[in-house]
Amino acid sequence: MNILKTQLDKVFLIQNRPFYDFRGKYLEIYNKDFLKKKFKLNFIQDDISISKKNVLRGIHGDSKTWKLVTCLYGKIKLLVVNNDEKSKQYKKYSIFLLSNKNNNQVLIPPKFGNGHYVLSNFAIFHYKQTTNYNRKSQFSIKWNSKDFNFKWGIKKKPILSSRDQA
Repeated sequence: MNILKTQLDKVFLIQNRPFYDFRGKYLEIYNKDFLKKKFKLNFIQDDISISKKNVLRGIHGDSKTWKLVTCLYGKIKLLVVNNDEKSKQYKKYSIFLLSNKNNNQVLIPPKFGNGHYVLSNFAIFHYKQTTNYNRKSQFSIKWNSKDFNFKWGIKKKPILSSRDQA
């Protein structure tokens, strides 16, 4: 695992190195000892979403949860935004391309929101969390919020849940 700083404080890009042979690919996407040594985090819940092309999921987060996100299959645009009003980087965001081909992951701290847009025919999105899911404690930011002025580069109207409607 190669851990890189990003433009956003406390957000890290993790580059994983797969092993290939005649059978296919082998990839380690989580190593508790390695990540605990580096970040002192304890992940307690895993979640997966499977979405079709042009689905845009969330921009959600909370004040306590760290998330480690991965695109297990397909290709997505992941948007991560600082929603900490006390931070110098409040409202700053970055977009990452994640796929089963580049094997990258993003580590997202509390007070940051994340959402993703599916670019491939379908995608499998995996995330580990340091707290149990609690929708009542989450904040939501509209994907097209004028306050944040996100530049998704989306050409087609996204498919949204009722929660994420503009």
